[in-house]
Amino acid sequence: MRAVFATLVLALIWLGPAPSARAQCAGTDMRPGLTEDMRAAVDAQVAQMPFAEGNHWIARRDGDVVHLVGTMHADDPRFDAVTDRLAPVIADARLLLLEVTKAEQEALMAELATDPSLFVLQDTTLPELLSEADWQALSEATAARGIPGFMAAKMKPWYLSLILALPPCMQAAMGTPNGLDARLEALAAMAGTPTAALEDPRSVFAAFEGAPLEEQAAMILPSIMPAESAEDLFATLREAYFAELTAESWVLSTTLAAELSPAGAGAVTEAMDQAEGALLTDRNRAWMSVILTALDDGGPVVVAAGAAHLPGETGLLQLLSAEGFTLTRAPF
Repeated sequence: MRAVFATLVLALIWLGPAPSARAQCAGTDMRPGLTEDMRAAVDAQVAQMPFAEGNHWIARRDGDVVHLVGTMHADDPRFDAVTDRLAPVIADARLLLLEVTKAEQEALMAELATDPSLFVLQDTTLPELLSEADWQALSEATAARGIPGFMAAKMKPWYLSLILALPPCMQAAMGTPNGLDARLEALAAMAGTPTAALEDPRSVFAAFEGAPLEEQAAMILPSIMPAESAEDLFATLREAYFAELTAESWVLSTTLAAELSPAGAGAVTEAMDQAEGALLTDRNRAWMSVILTALDDGGPVVVAAGAAHLPGETGLLQLLSAEGFTLTRAPF
């Protein structure tokens, strides 16, 4: 069972479903069906976010050069052309910084296979933390994702919340991450470009561990939505990504989840705010010191991280602008 937990956690955090799982995911882009009020609300939020569009930017300051590439951690055939276009950028770089490298993924997998305590409850279970009705709803949702109740009962709430944020089709056959991040790392290996991580992968766990279990448990129910709706949401965010609408994709993830989740808009918004702080804002600020330190040894440096890390007041692009860098959008 420990090996199963380890596979789940790695596949979840870096969202790398196997090809068979990708083929099973369909879904419909929901943007054309937005009501006028929803469209206006989304546009208003996006308009307030700096650097709202673009998956590839170049930051320059006094000879320092940083390429920032917004990635998607699940694969797509459209990445074939993207990879070809970015190959010269990777070959010319002195360093490629990733959220996590392949070597670190493998090391963490080995560690979790023998000690899954990072994401398994030790002194209680979810049925003890939740009401009977909530536990039954949760059990049904995890079963739809191939996770039996006895396993779900021991998972830490924050971890289970992330699992439930993905449609069941993406958990059908999880494997080694193979999105744009992995493609760029493969390019770096072929070009002889060194790679390094922006963070210790365990920091993703630590971002959630500080919250009391009761608060973590409150994040679970807003993550649950009907399987078909979850697939539609994933399809919508995927299409927004390839349109390079990075800010819109993030705003839509909250807006549509609030509409689709049975937990209600208030609970979903609160859960998404917590996730944004832990998964985006705090990590972006921590990564800045890594990026700036990397430039001490010269450049260009390429930073490849999930596209949601780029836009907004606390996005990497705005943080670099505040450090005196000039930002220019580049072909993706």
